[in-house]
Amino acid sequence: MSPEEMNEIEDVYERFLRGEIHVVGKDFNDMTTGEHGTDPRGYAVVNVMLPRKYYPQWQGNLFERRAQSIAEQLCGEGMTIDFDQLLAKSPGRPDAIFHWHQDQAYWIDTDDRRTATCWLAVDDSTVENGCMQFLPGSHLEPVRRHRPLHGDRSSSHTLVTDLQPHDVMRPVEISRGDITVHNEGVLHGSGGNYSASSYRRAYIVALRSQSTVAEERRRGFTHSHNDGGEVLNAVDGLHA
Repeated sequence: MSPEEMNEIEDVYERFLRGEIHVVGKDFNDMTTGEHGTDPRGYAVVNVMLPRKYYPQWQGNLFERRAQSIAEQLCGEGMTIDFDQLLAKSPGRPDAIFHWHQDQAYWIDTDDRRTATCWLAVDDSTVENGCMQFLPGSHLEPVRRHRPLHGDRSSSHTLVTDLQPHDVMRPVEISRGDITVHNEGVLHGSGGNYSASSYRRAYIVALRSQSTVAEERRRGFTHSHNDGGEVLNAVDGLHA
């Protein structure tokens, strides 16, 4: 995306980070600890779930349209936005880690798992500030067993899986405005932000088939961190 296009995205993004757009409950939290309802300036990874829900004026923005086109090219017609998310790693936070996981581990099982998760770099994303790392070929594996990072799902939305001795994660450095795409099975994560001054901000839009999204909603699964415990404990990664 062009510098001008990114400026438009960044304007709204920053309004979320400053708290100017109201987000309910756990949908605005620190992804490393699950803390919410406190001063986000102390958060290692500011996580905003479902920004398009809380700011409907953002729906249909250029990144969403670009992601829709990408998903249809990769997965075919009938793809729709399942959820969106903002992730901002604060500078000087080695603890701003996004632990190893597969996205499907966070989701309930459905007949059609096709997914295109589009990850937009709002800042240059480097090894120093915690760029994405992927395990090549892991999309061919079944979902691995995951566990809550802190106790249980009521106290920890974050799930984590263990790397095997033969797993070699590959960092992917990209520039502001670049987009990576992965599916539901790719094992990935990212390290802390060791930059003294640079945020590592990302904007994620995940698209799945219309039938899958309809089934998720019918079963009460919305991707909100405010979803009930019964739904959150039914996800694939806890039962692999």
